[in-house]
Amino acid sequence: MRMEIKETFAKKILTEAKGYLDVGFTHSLNPYSGCGFSCKYCYVREMPIQRFKDIPWGEWLDIKTNAAENYRKEIRKLREKNKPVNIFMSSATDPYQPIERKANITRGILEEMIENPPDFLQLQTRGPLITRDIDLLVRLKEKCDVLVSITIETDMEDIKQIFAPFASGIKLRLKALKEVHDAGISTQASISPVLPFTPDFPLLLEGIVDHIWIDTLSIGDGAMGKRSERLGMSALFQEHDLSRWYRKDLHLMVARHFQKYLPNDIIRISKNEAFLR
Repeated sequence: MRMEIKETFAKKILTEAKGYLDVGFTHSLNPYSGCGFSCKYCYVREMPIQRFKDIPWGEWLDIKTNAAENYRKEIRKLREKNKPVNIFMSSATDPYQPIERKANITRGILEEMIENPPDFLQLQTRGPLITRDIDLLVRLKEKCDVLVSITIETDMEDIKQIFAPFASGIKLRLKALKEVHDAGISTQASISPVLPFTPDFPLLLEGIVDHIWIDTLSIGDGAMGKRSERLGMSALFQEHDLSRWYRKDLHLMVARHFQKYLPNDIIRISKNEAFLR
């Protein structure tokens, strides 16, 4: 897949949390614009950042080269006003894009956070590259609360290939989750959105996560399923004879299944439980 990559200077790096994130998070932080993972179900495809773009989603990426510098300036201003800073990183991209291996934008931000920590940081990714930064995360968790949340929508590689063919493999993500957890960092498996999985899925997560977070295309796309419908998800599920997995109460069914194997208090559902209090 062709990828257009540009370096940009961002005016700001911290965005005030609104909508889905306005449940405890104060800011979102996106080190990049665009995303190379190009998941077919991604709600960002239906947001203005993409709808007014000529290049298809998954084929462009802007690198915010001044991200760490902006973070330093912006958090210092917030601290001067005694404002709380609870960061979701990231809401409209993935902080561990493949180019991050060379660009080191996310790593630079984490280095700056050690000097100027937020109150809470949730790192949301599907990129196993996060294990590279365990050294920084171990240091950062001494300064603030840190939660590493890795998206694992399914335990079936063939299902992942249908919906997210360019994303990292499931085994690699499970391995990364275990490495982060073993380093003493709080971890979460983000089953978001729920894709078809085997009955043994919960057993793969046992002992390597502190939290399970469940969300679906019907309640978690920021528009109660309307964005997912416009993206053709209903038809895609139907095409692969998976329509029984595309239902509005799916989150409740999945939660009940996971509660058979894992403690109830570690399982959380969608927006109202998205922020770790």
